[in-house]
Amino acid sequence: MKKILFLASFYLAVSTQAQVTHFKYNNTKNITVNKAAVVSAHTLASNAGIAVMKKGGNAFDAAIATQLALAVVYPGAGNLGGGGFMVAHTSAGKNIALDYRESAPAKATKDMYLDSARNAVTILSMEGRLASGVPGTVAGLFATLKYAKLPFSTLIAEAITLADKGFALTKAQAEDFNNSRSVFLRNNKNKVAFVRDIQWKAGDILIQTELANTLKRIRDFGLKGFYEGETAKLIAAEMSSGNGIITEKDLKNYKVKERVAMQFPYKNYQVITMPLPSSGGIILQQLFKMTQQKKLDSYPFHSAESIQLIVEAERRAFADRAEFMGDEDFVKVPVKTLVSEKYLKNRMADYVADQAGNSSNVKPGQIKESEETTHISITDAEGNAVAVTTTLNDHFGSKTIISGAGFVMNNEMDDFSVKPGVPNMYGAIGNDKNAIAPGKRMLSSMTPTIVLKNNQPYIVVGTPGGTTIPTSLFQSIINIVDYKMSAEDAVNKPKFHHQWQPDVIYVEKDFEKSVQTKLLEMGYKITERGTIGRTELIKIEKSKKSNNKIVITAVADKRGDDDARGY
Repeated sequence: MKKILFLASFYLAVSTQAQVTHFKYNNTKNITVNKAAVVSAHTLASNAGIAVMKKGGNAFDAAIATQLALAVVYPGAGNLGGGGFMVAHTSAGKNIALDYRESAPAKATKDMYLDSARNAVTILSMEGRLASGVPGTVAGLFATLKYAKLPFSTLIAEAITLADKGFALTKAQAEDFNNSRSVFLRNNKNKVAFVRDIQWKAGDILIQTELANTLKRIRDFGLKGFYEGETAKLIAAEMSSGNGIITEKDLKNYKVKERVAMQFPYKNYQVITMPLPSSGGIILQQLFKMTQQKKLDSYPFHSAESIQLIVEAERRAFADRAEFMGDEDFVKVPVKTLVSEKYLKNRMADYVADQAGNSSNVKPGQIKESEETTHISITDAEGNAVAVTTTLNDHFGSKTIISGAGFVMNNEMDDFSVKPGVPNMYGAIGNDKNAIAPGKRMLSSMTPTIVLKNNQPYIVVGTPGGTTIPTSLFQSIINIVDYKMSAEDAVNKPKFHHQWQPDVIYVEKDFEKSVQTKLLEMGYKITERGTIGRTELIKIEKSKKSNNKIVITAVADKRGDDDARGY
């Protein structure tokens, strides 16, 4: 009888996972499977990734299909008009890092967001056509295709259907469109799919015909279906209709860059992450090394002592970010020194336990020389692991939709340092290392990451969140490695963040009040804020009870509509 009940429960679980339609679906936050998993910001996107793996595709096929679906069902961050990074570890042991970050248009200039008095006019870098960099996402999908198994027409099919036939909005999405109505109207001359005369509500069907046609051009003409021909003409026309500067030539000249993945040890693990122009990989390595030097694991989880140590490491890492980091294709960045044990030991030499540091006193080290993003974590039955983070920068990017093409453009130019010392929308400060220049890629915080155990994928993780990305990932990883938490707790326990300037610890609202009190007594300033990130994490282990059978735990963050799927 017990066996019958178990089998009934098993088949019910399988059928529940399978019963995902475009018009009726529920998200799943935590699953345990044995072959493959996808965790993304939306149920329909995760399901698209799983579907292509069930058709014979691998994790790279799933990465392409999931990103394309997100461009339809999660337009606040999923995109065709933005860019991103991919970090992967193949079953053959190869590490891959693809950079399809947006780049500055050819007409971009260092002072393009300064007025006649040389004051920064940051609204121009945050909203409207001038805020957009040349998008890289579509080029990134085709660069990923060489590692995939299925034809592109198969991988894009679900996204086309979702755009053409529509899908049901969640409550959060309906509220999002309603709250963004005025900014869409302000930045768009023509009608856009996200705006209507009556309020959106949960269950309403969003149809995006113009976007569907754009996706069909990509299906039919490949890379040229976006960067040349009709779509490129529509992008250039939209830019020239206002103060935008992206041209058809900019689009045609865009290239994905294959980088050498950043790899470093942490205890008995290997961390694979993104190099520059992501600042996150360097920051992540600095945080691991600085806190390990001070024996972080000797302090209890979320004790005032452990949080102080992490905060002081974050303070120093973000001071270095502001001073030293930029696109290495344009400026020299002392990466080896920034992550060296000797340098980081010197950085923490003035650390005083039980006493708050001060960002006025903590300067960058001495060296001679939107939060609206979305992440996908994927693993497959072959042993490939893929982490992809893409972005429009702010929520709905520049708030400008390409007329006739139906997709949102990024406002990624704000991630440059528009003027030394002037913070961007995330409060990050930079200098001429991250100054605007034609073709240059703006510094990013996106940090797709894979942790290896015994040279096999163990953790696949990433998150949106602007400058909070590397600090959230650091916390999620140490929660598993140092504090032996379940994957679910590692993702969902309250997060905190410090970034040098402003000199404040940001904490989520459910952060332990007694610990906050102790930190205040040390001299820290604390600000409660909304949610920090939306971490997508997969943990892969061998079961000791079942002859080393692979057990995959996939967790979607509680902080949004995020969803975990697998089989």
